Amino acid sequence: MKWINTKNNRPVRIKDVPEMGMDELRSQIIRRCREGRRVVSFFGMPKGQSTAIYAVLADDDASRLYISSGLMGKDRRYQSITPEAPRFHIFERELFEDTGILPEGHPWLKGVRFGHDRADRESTMERYPFFTMKGEEVHEVAVGPVHAGVIEPGHFRFMCQGEDVHHLEIQLGYQHRGVEDLMIRNYRRSGIHLAESIAGDTVIGHATAYADAMEALAGTEISRRAQSVRAIALEMERAAIHIGDLGAIANDVAYLLGNAVFGVTRTLVINTLLALCGSRFGRGLVREGGVVFDFTPDLIKEFREKLNKVYRDTELMAEEMFESASVLSRLDNTGVVDAEAARNIGLVGPAGRASGFSLDVRADHPFGIYRFYPIHKRTMNSGDVFARAYMRYIEIKQSIDFILEQFESIADDRPLMQPLKKHVPDSLVVSMTEGWRGEIVHCAVTGKKGGIVKYKIKDPSLQNWYGLAYAVRNNGISDFPLCNKSFNLSYCGNDL
Repeated sequence: MKWINTKNNRPVRIKDVPEMGMDELRSQIIRRCREGRRVVSFFGMPKGQSTAIYAVLADDDASRLYISSGLMGKDRRYQSITPEAPRFHIFERELFEDTGILPEGHPWLKGVRFGHDRADRESTMERYPFFTMKGEEVHEVAVGPVHAGVIEPGHFRFMCQGEDVHHLEIQLGYQHRGVEDLMIRNYRRSGIHLAESIAGDTVIGHATAYADAMEALAGTEISRRAQSVRAIALEMERAAIHIGDLGAIANDVAYLLGNAVFGVTRTLVINTLLALCGSRFGRGLVREGGVVFDFTPDLIKEFREKLNKVYRDTELMAEEMFESASVLSRLDNTGVVDAEAARNIGLVGPAGRASGFSLDVRADHPFGIYRFYPIHKRTMNSGDVFARAYMRYIEIKQSIDFILEQFESIADDRPLMQPLKKHVPDSLVVSMTEGWRGEIVHCAVTGKKGGIVKYKIKDPSLQNWYGLAYAVRNNGISDFPLCNKSFNLSYCGNDL
């Protein structure tokens, strides 16, 4: 057997993960990808004098994860997977940067985040090999890494002919926090705090993935009520950010009424979350073993009233905005990512679903309370800014409906917090969560005594940044801010 199959948040023993040479692993990966599986995680870790490369592939239709490994010897190189399975492009680049193992024949082997502990020391920010074009009317436009607004650092290099963008290259890696290494060294004391800080706008998403992983390794099943509280908070986070993004998109097309209404409405959502846990962004709510705060009858009543208002206000404003000819003239056919490109890039979340890529962890690899209250996937096909904006509107309503459903049937089992036992030793768990940007993946590996020896994080931005670069091609450079807002990606989620 070349692969061991498991499920989301179900640990496997390291000794049970098949091991083969890298050439064979490569062939196996290409074969499985051609059969419809997709890459979820791809990373290396030391094994004696060698390096073991772990590949995690997903069969979304069957809600299954398949794990295998390849042992890399002294040669430290293998034939790239990317030419045969394009979704691997960013994963192989990251592996090369982290371990120095060379994927020969990779078409775009450049730095991903330039971490201080990177193995690929030859690649530096100063010597980044930007793509170039030549021609009489060709010119470059460079933006960042320091931006005019309150924004994280990132550099955008546009290759333009007149006003049209032929190519955009995005250089990230200006923040070096070493989150994965900190997880290994400090998870007992501050792992959940680190998880909440991976991306400040995805506190609940990353905290849930981390807590699920720790609970799975400890064999702990939290109460149904705690699962519901986590899911309610996750959907509150999704609704709040989506509403804010609709306001930002409205602002970029000078639809100022939408910007004002959506701004106020987003504030109502996050202030309601504040009433539950004391933080507008959900910090301090999710903990290993459950949740810290609970819903009282009065709080449920307050949430219902506020969310019904949010639903009505969002529906009225969104319907008005999406019927405006001046808005549609800017959104329609702008920043198109077709279905084939979305699959090849590996787009996840609303950006992928807006291009017809039907992927949602809540439905395909359900976790927590979603195992009992399924989410129905929604997709669109045009893949333009309109589709990415309208997907947000659809998901806002879906999230609020889900929360109200939870209030009708929330379990009364307690306690909200369960003590965690010692982690099972020599094991690997894959924890997947559907954050508001898309698929979040945390992989944790334990050693002989049950301590964490490897922690691998994938924020959805890692894959989706290249969707933005593709979307802006053949558009006017003035449309870049609009395309950018329609993805709203994280710099720090990439620069781990």
